[in-house]
This record gives sequence, C-alpha cells and structure tokens, in this order.
Amino acid sequence: MDAAEFIGLEPTAEAHRWRLPVVRGNSSGIGALFGGAGLAAAIEAMERTTGRPLVWATAQYLSFARPPSVVDIEVVEAAGGHQVSQVRATGHVGDQEILTVNAALGRRSFDASGSWAVPPEVPPPEACPVRPSDDRHAGTMLSRIEMRLARARPVDELPGPPGDGRSALWARLPLEVSAASLAVVGDLVPFGISQALGRRAGGNSLDNTLRVIHRVPTEWMLLDVRIQAVADGFGHGLVHLWARDGTLLATASQTAVVREWRETPRR
Repeated sequence: MDAAEFIGLEPTAEAHRWRLPVVRGNSSGIGALFGGAGLAAAIEAMERTTGRPLVWATAQYLSFARPPSVVDIEVVEAAGGHQVSQVRATGHVGDQEILTVNAALGRRSFDASGSWAVPPEVPPPEACPVRPSDDRHAGTMLSRIEMRLARARPVDELPGPPGDGRSALWARLPLEVSAASLAVVGDLVPFGISQALGRRAGGNSLDNTLRVIHRVPTEWMLLDVRIQAVADGFGHGLVHLWARDGTLLATASQTAVVREWRETPRR
C-alpha cells in the first residue's frame, strides 16, 4: 500500500487538482479529518504534481472536514527554480477552506552533512507496552497506527504529577517511510500534553510543520515528543522522528488548543 492509498487521496482529470474523501479511516476521534492525514494528502499531491521530494511543509488548519465530505486539493507552484520549488496547496470543502499548506520541494547536492540531535534511550518496541485505544478511536486513523509506550504513562495513571515535558512512543504504519507517512505520525505532538501536565488533557492542532531529513527504511519509528510549554490554553511542542537504527528522519512542531479529555462519547 502506498501513501495515497492509505490516506485515500485520489487524482482528478487535472494534474494539479486532487480529491480526498473524508471517511472514518482518515478521521480523528472527534469525527473530523485527522490533521496529519490532511497534511499528508497535501504533501503527496505536491510531490506527485511537481515530481520533486518534500523538504519542509507547514499546514494551517482552518476548519473541520467531516465524513462524508470531500476535500478538493489544489496545488500551485508559486515559484519554480532549477532545484527547488516553492509550492502552495489549499484544501476546500465546497466554498469553505479547510487547510492551507506551504512547502518547499527539491533536492541539492552538497559535500557536507551531519546530525546533532540525540535520540532518547528507551527499550525496543518489543519490550514496550501497547498504547491502548478507546472506543471513540475504533476505525479511525489512530487505530491504523500501531503504537507502544516507550517513555510515557498509560491513561489509567492519569491524573498524576506533572512530567518533565518529554515522552516517547514507538509507531508502526503499514507504509514505507515517506514524507506523507512522516506527516501522519508527526501529528502526534499533542500526545505529550497529557504526559507533561499530568492531566487527562490533549488538544487539536492549529498547525503542523514537518521538516524531512532522511528517508531510510524502518519498520518502527520512535516519536521523541518534547512539550516546551502550555500557556493561555495553548500547548506548544516538537517531535523528533527516529528510525529504529537511530537515523533522524524528520522533525515536526505544532501548537494545539488544549482541552480536557471528553470522558463520555460526543453525542
């Protein structure tokens, strides 16, 4: 399965236009399009339209798209150079804009490279407990990501004392590593909010910025989540995405609207 099939992205008769039917499988527990799926769809559309690999992309989430709506995605190459394209993608449901994504795509050769970030020391995924999923996530995007708690408290240990802002998850998708798959798991920064606060709280994303570094094969990805602050009802955080061999795949950063968890299903 490739990323477009996993997300549900479909081409149209126009090369720069794509469509994303919103279904439960690409939605979140609140019954709306999962933010990471929206960003992943825009990235996949931009890569396929330009024929160039993603360097970075930033999404601003403007409204919710709920099943059975269809998000129409238009890709515009705002500036195209010999090696780098500056691209914009917008997603609409009818006349309502759902998300806007700005990105740079391309590849350059340079005779030096390095990585100075350090992964956390955590047990391998086989030695970590499964992150349980509640009923409201059944059949949603989160239920399609296998996750294990590498450095995190299970839900039944919350509320509890505040943490140090650091938490970690192992995640596995039925996909090869791509910019789109990294966008999906990069949308899990809000997971760290409950761990940092020691409260049954999380949030929905206002934005998501993905920076792709290396694309190497790996079955499991380690999500090294770092919550920098929660203030004025907003949470701000970053995740480093690591291959199992310690290769830094990407970073993603987000700001989320912080809310207490809804303990009973939304009616």
